[in-house]
Amino acid sequence: MRTALIYLMALTMAEVATVALSPMWGMVGHVLIFSAILVHSSFPPRKPLVLSLSLIPLVRIISLTMPIADLPQMLWYPIIYTPLLAATLVATRIMGYKREDIGATIKLSRTQLAIGLTGIVFGVMEYFILHPEPLVPDLNWQTLWLPAFILLVTTGFTEELIFRGVLQRTAVETLGNWRGIVYVSFLFAILHVGFLSWADVAFVFAIAMFFGWIVKKTGSLLGVTLSHGLTNIMLFLVAPSLL
Repeated sequence: MRTALIYLMALTMAEVATVALSPMWGMVGHVLIFSAILVHSSFPPRKPLVLSLSLIPLVRIISLTMPIADLPQMLWYPIIYTPLLAATLVATRIMGYKREDIGATIKLSRTQLAIGLTGIVFGVMEYFILHPEPLVPDLNWQTLWLPAFILLVTTGFTEELIFRGVLQRTAVETLGNWRGIVYVSFLFAILHVGFLSWADVAFVFAIAMFFGWIVKKTGSLLGVTLSHGLTNIMLFLVAPSLL
């Protein structure tokens, strides 16, 4: 627990530095944390939680260093999340987890579909907190389907695989059921500090707790993946145009 809290505090400070000081200082912080995690996890005994935490600073290192400012914003997501997904799969293999261990199974049911549809409500609620600009110029099928698919695969599937899949598995094994879920929810929430809204950080923490509980109860990422993807589709594509 002490080690987990130290890394949580360090990651929080790096995120605050990114926003309050400059992205350069935030990147320096995340590089140092990433290096410390890799060195720490290389010493015996085996430390799955520490290794899985390396994915968090990696998110920021990739997003802050890639020269993507001149590209359309929708292309940022596949550029950033493709290497992140690859790193997640490698870490999963190193730790010896099977698909079932991290909830990467398709258990299609009415319950999972109902969970997925909560993303519509969550997206509208978060829109009223952040009021973001739309990522598409017009709301029609031709301009909507590709950005919606990108958000579903990147922020939906990849982020849920990282947080509710790999990280939650290692955190629960190390810290216990509820402490593990709360810990991962804090990690997920602090990555939203960049929106400059503490109300959104609190909202995201509550949603992360809900997602963590669902995955723990059902053993599947399907419902939360759909919900997470729909949340961002509503937040960035649909709600800004309709509301």
